[in-house]
Amino acid sequence: MNIKKVAEHANVSTATVSRLINKTSYISPETAKKVWSAIEELGYYPNINARGLASGRSLLLGLIVSDLVNPFFPELVKHFEECAVEHGYEVITANTNYDPARTAMRVRSLIERRVDGVAVMTSEMNQTLVDELSTRGIPIVFFETGEVRENSSNIRIDYEQGIREGIIHLFNLGHRRIGFITGPLSLKSSQMRKSAFLKFIREQGIIEKKELVTTGNYMIDGGRKAMSQLLELKERPTAVMTSNDMMAMGALQALRTYGLHVPEDMSLIGFDDISLAESNDPPLTTVILSRVKVAESAFESLFALINNASKIGKEMWIETKLIIRESTARLIV
Repeated sequence: MNIKKVAEHANVSTATVSRLINKTSYISPETAKKVWSAIEELGYYPNINARGLASGRSLLLGLIVSDLVNPFFPELVKHFEECAVEHGYEVITANTNYDPARTAMRVRSLIERRVDGVAVMTSEMNQTLVDELSTRGIPIVFFETGEVRENSSNIRIDYEQGIREGIIHLFNLGHRRIGFITGPLSLKSSQMRKSAFLKFIREQGIIEKKELVTTGNYMIDGGRKAMSQLLELKERPTAVMTSNDMMAMGALQALRTYGLHVPEDMSLIGFDDISLAESNDPPLTTVILSRVKVAESAFESLFALINNASKIGKEMWIETKLIIRESTARLIV
């Protein structure tokens, strides 16, 4: 089966079939319907390499994420891929596992595959790798870590909004000794969440105590270890916020090991609102960070850069907000 037979079956020229498949020019809806019907009836599969040669593009997008074990990222990948497929692109997902060497290897692999653009949804990209993409003119959209310039857009998260709501919620429940489990402070997102936490406990008149801030690794085991450190303090916190829901799950495990209950003995707030948060026991109070909005914003800005709708990128803001469930309660003195 080839393009000539499709053209004969649809009673159009081979050039018309080629333009439709490669999206190189406008085809009327009536003609497009005839051609797609012919393609389906004949079981024709367009040659992807040929499509790339015809359009000058690979029709491939790179998507770099940190940790596919964390439900936050599969949800983001799913929504990004839905947007891409709808516009005729395939997605190559690169999982870095927070490893800089692995990140470098995957970025170079994407370059070798001649991707049309890359969405960097991770914090561990170093400048050398960014430069490797930029010097080749590959459009990039970043998650928090980039700059708006030619061929580059950046998505920013309003961490402060959700964390402020979380602190006020705990304060209104009577908590004054509030702990915080941050992610690795080598990551910009961790630094921003920690800074927001410290800013808003001071805003509520709570004196900052360094021993109440511990560091995890954004994974369950990191949350478990960090919470164990807080529980070993002579004066434990009465409530704890974590930088993501995965560490909140680990924190909950530690609390159970110590024979403590949530929220009776300690209130707990997560961040991200992954799918497991609501089904957790108890359902987790957390800060919502919409993967749908992040994925849609990432694809839309990348698509615009690839198609020269705007050579200069843009900055997009994603809001966060607290959702109250059953892991927080009024402090009983």
